Amino acid sequence: MSSYATAVPSSPASRSFSIYLTETKYELLKFLRMPAYVIPTLTFPVLFYVMFGIVFNGRQTIGSVNVSTYLLATYGAFGVIAASLFGFAVGVASERGLGWLQVKRASPMPPAAYLLAKLLVSMLFSGIVVLALMVVGIAFGGVRMAPSVALSVLGTLIAGSLPFGAMGLAIGCYAAPNSAPAIANILLLPMSFCSGLWLPLPILPRFFQVIAPFLPPYHLAQMALRLVGAPSIGSPWQHALALLGFTIGFLLLAQRGFAREDTRVNG
Repeated sequence: MSSYATAVPSSPASRSFSIYLTETKYELLKFLRMPAYVIPTLTFPVLFYVMFGIVFNGRQTIGSVNVSTYLLATYGAFGVIAASLFGFAVGVASERGLGWLQVKRASPMPPAAYLLAKLLVSMLFSGIVVLALMVVGIAFGGVRMAPSVALSVLGTLIAGSLPFGAMGLAIGCYAAPNSAPAIANILLLPMSFCSGLWLPLPILPRFFQVIAPFLPPYHLAQMALRLVGAPSIGSPWQHALALLGFTIGFLLLAQRGFAREDTRVNG
């Protein structure tokens, strides 16, 4: 007696999900095979936090919290920004320079799958960095926070990766593959310092306190500081709207970059 199986065609939704999942899987594998991205992204924020938040200043206080708790919020923001900025800037610039971006855009793959895969991977690395900082802060820095607060900080910082992913996307659309990491660093390091991510903003000169609100890292840091009970400025909605504005601006800039690339390739 013979048997046979009747093939049932998969639904469009199932096929789309499979495409998004596959693109995300290989995006993650790509970055796991790039120690130049993984090692600095996961270790530098933790090392800086241990140095400045625990070893040198751990017993001092800012407002009602110790420095370790204060810098947990700001170095968490720094780690999220670095993971998102470099994940997009270096990845997009490299793929654009090698011609892979044109191949992907010419394929039947939905364009959103390419961007969503990068966003999800950068969020994954962002979450790992923040969790690592929390473990170190609670174990060695005297950080104390309720599980609900920890989850709120984690969720806020991961969600805050979006504008910096958009910023990295804009860099990747214009920068050459070899110059993208340098450009990302040139933007990341001054922005982080001037926004009070490395050292508490209240102890920095007045000049930095004036320019900080014009920089996107400042707004993410202020949202995280408010959640951990540290002194913060402004309401969460003000900072969220500011980050949304930066996101839209960077996406529009990236759109122009994609259009310019199309003109160069097809022209």
